[in-house]
Amino acid sequence: MGFPCNDFGGQEPGTNEEILEFAQDRFGVTFDMFEKLHCIGPQQHPLYARLVSAFTPAEDVRWNFEKFLVDKNGAVVARYRSGVEPGSDEMLADIEKALG
Repeated sequence: MGFPCNDFGGQEPGTNEEILEFAQDRFGVTFDMFEKLHCIGPQQHPLYARLVSAFTPAEDVRWNFEKFLVDKNGAVVARYRSGVEPGSDEMLADIEKALG
């Protein structure tokens, strides 16, 4: 699932529809994209408050494309910084473990 935000360098100023089209055209995104929200700051969405609080220390999201792995029970089990590719060995191993 993707949750666009414009909190990081104004990288996603467009509408939800424009962001979806860009993500599909540029990155081949096929997963669900939701409405733009805030990942950080006083308007931080409750989803991101929960995601970041699952780890110690509870650090704010640093940049776009940060990823979290949530298991089938809703537990946040892993966090990946922006530089980690979705198909990376690290992420795939964690997904396999969560499915196991």
